[in-house]
Amino acid sequence: MTTDTPVEQGPDRTKRLEEEGEIAADYLEELLDIADLDGDIDLDIQHDRAAVEVVADEDADLSMLVGRDGVVLEALQELTRLAVQARTGERSRLMLDIGGFRAARREELKVLAEDAIRQVRESGQEVELDPLNAFERKVVHDVVAAAGLLSDSRGVEPERYVVIQPAAGEVDEGDASAS
Repeated sequence: MTTDTPVEQGPDRTKRLEEEGEIAADYLEELLDIADLDGDIDLDIQHDRAAVEVVADEDADLSMLVGRDGVVLEALQELTRLAVQARTGERSRLMLDIGGFRAARREELKVLAEDAIRQVRESGQEVELDPLNAFERKVVHDVVAAAGLLSDSRGVEPERYVVIQPAAGEVDEGDASAS
């Protein structure tokens, strides 16, 4: 069976992700200039995505680009993705971090997920987390999968949340009959 759209892999995929990062960096540098903010742009490829981080210079405060609970960061990420799409004609999945906000949040979410995993294993019952944005849910899903448990997202944005469930072999027969 053949497909009309080949799966892009290897050097071609890497080159495209690097191009996405460069376009995003140009867009963000213009934004920093307009806002009269100082910051450096770091580019990388992580988890098969272009990863762009705005790093504050010594005295620069980038918190206004993060906003409360990262809402401004989320909006800037979407705008940056749209800028990349406008130049490449293809949807971008790039990840944007500003001042290490996402990196720190990722660590907090790992601890949250590990605590919930422990609760699920001890009780044999599913655990619902508070609403999370898409980035946060993805982090939790990855931690849960690595632990061998199951998870899914429920609800509707902005109240979408993760439910962590025991793996099939981890439910006691007594617990299963109580459902």
